[in-house]
Amino acid sequence: MTIRIDRIVTRGGDRGETALGNGTRVPKDCARIEALGALDEANATIGLLRATLPAGRNATFIAWVQGLLFDIGGALCMPASPPRALPHAAAALDALEGEVERLRADIPPLRSFVLPGGTPAAAHAHLARTVVRRAERRLVTLARAEDIGTDMPACLNRLSDYLFVLGRHLNANGAEDLTWTPAAPPPA
Repeated sequence: MTIRIDRIVTRGGDRGETALGNGTRVPKDCARIEALGALDEANATIGLLRATLPAGRNATFIAWVQGLLFDIGGALCMPASPPRALPHAAAALDALEGEVERLRADIPPLRSFVLPGGTPAAAHAHLARTVVRRAERRLVTLARAEDIGTDMPACLNRLSDYLFVLGRHLNANGAEDLTWTPAAPPPA
């Protein structure tokens, strides 16, 4: 696929509308654009996570995840009936589940809820997880209004699971997790 973008400033959105991939003009706050925006935000947050990772398998997998999110956005920006299938959705789900299990194998079971934080990379993984969950919710909202299929929400659901386990992995396989305890009176 060849991509060429010659112009950034088009003034086409100055009145609160934007174009989908098929040229259809829609309001910038419609459910489909909200979902696309949430995917973009998730991808940017995952980019922050990627910047904190050393070279290796996790960084390579996160780079693949960023491509997957673009694939989801590409399928989403082209409304169709029946909905456009996400290319390689089954393989993507298998890859995400495989990485969850690979990382989880070295992490002890939880004994409390995990608070977002710990190492900088783990904190970015937890932030990315919450932003991916928001994108998933935006897809669910869109799916109530029109058929988008089930593969895109499933991939985001699995991706948030992966990011949670990656956060624990990046906290020395859970040894540096910050865990929740019921709130006591505030410190003096």
